[in-house]
Amino acid sequence: MGAGRPSLRRRSSSPDPAPRVTAPSFLGVVKEAPAAYADAAVVVLPVPYERTVSYGGGTARGPAAILEASAYVELYDEVLGEEPWQKGIHTAPEVAPMDDPEAFLARLEERAREVFTDGKFPVFLGGEHGLTTAPVRAAREAFEELSVLQLDAHADLRQEYMGTPWSHASVMRRIHDLGVPAVPIGIRAVSPEEIRFIRAHDLPVFWSHRIAHGDEWIDTALSALTDTVYLTFDVDFFDPSLLPATGTPEPGGGFWHETMRFLGYVFQEKRVVGMDVVELAPIEGLHAPDFVVARLVYRAIGYHLHEW
Repeated sequence: MGAGRPSLRRRSSSPDPAPRVTAPSFLGVVKEAPAAYADAAVVVLPVPYERTVSYGGGTARGPAAILEASAYVELYDEVLGEEPWQKGIHTAPEVAPMDDPEAFLARLEERAREVFTDGKFPVFLGGEHGLTTAPVRAAREAFEELSVLQLDAHADLRQEYMGTPWSHASVMRRIHDLGVPAVPIGIRAVSPEEIRFIRAHDLPVFWSHRIAHGDEWIDTALSALTDTVYLTFDVDFFDPSLLPATGTPEPGGGFWHETMRFLGYVFQEKRVVGMDVVELAPIEGLHAPDFVVARLVYRAIGYHLHEW
């Protein structure tokens, strides 16, 4: 933990469990029905988009796997000492994929724009990383001086990959083209083209091997972000020993407590306005990765809703 940073405080909460259902909604939480859109602080949008995957496939099944696993996540957050779901989490209908990446991104951008306009916190469940361009476009319109926090194993800065500029391997290059600064954390797989681009533009990359042996880097990373942040979390940021269910698992990734602690600092010190979690490729018979991602999403929602 960085010097001088407060610990997350525990707060009392009702011990009575909320009723649960296994349903196509995040957490499967019901009272008489899941939270209505108008009453929700958070909107979860499943995005089963998979058009440019280059190695292991299956990200189109990621949103459904996250939703299913989330029904078994405990509603009480032991770190925050509260039940974030009580402030209203609405699960919207999925944003249906399209064969044309540009047309799909335009559709997703419009959906993101509606959620931002309504004052909600959107959580996009991917799906492949190529989808991130759309909500970032919408967030750039909705908020001034936006930056993007990228937790990822890969730089994703290629001009194009496998014949398309809309590849998952090009998504951060498209965000750079928007003029939105990005702070990538945990990078450990990069091409010569991307290295040249990073050096030419003096991008603030926080390499995995540099951040693995302490947390002195945290203040520097936070300082590199603007006050308003969109979070994109590629699950291959995690070490494959924790999360093997992704298309290109890279050794040397992040682990649970350190990652959650860092995200806590981000939500505490910055205004995080939306997020996506991408690149889960479920493995049949192995539920742990799906559950890890569901817990990640719930913890991030809790951080957003917490009164710091």
